[in-house]
Amino acid sequence: QVQLVESGGGLAQPGKSLRLSCAASGFTVSDYAMNWVRQAPGKGLEWVAGINRDGADTYYTDSVKGRFTISRDNAKNTVYLQMNGLNPEDTALYYCAKDWSDYPGYGMEYWGKGTQVTVSS
Repeated sequence: QVQLVESGGGLAQPGKSLRLSCAASGFTVSDYAMNWVRQAPGKGLEWVAGINRDGADTYYTDSVKGRFTISRDNAKNTVYLQMNGLNPEDTALYYCAKDWSDYPGYGMEYWGKGTQVTVSS
């Protein structure tokens, strides 16, 4: 049974950092692309970042490039999203999602329940 459990969210001041974690079970993260997707209050889903199967290639939406870093620890079967330079526009519920392919963008078939990130002074 595939499960994705996000953690690490919380309240952060503008300019500060948070690291989100996504612990996977029921499959091996190194066999698939993984993604982070967010949903801000009152808005639709926004894809944030993706990493391919072997971790060699990473992809980001323009608004987070240079601030966010997606990575994986295959030994822990966990994916991370390091978020630096947070701003209020980053406030959202952040989801981890498993792609069905080895590169992100082909389709996210499993999702976690999300972790809330709130950026406010």
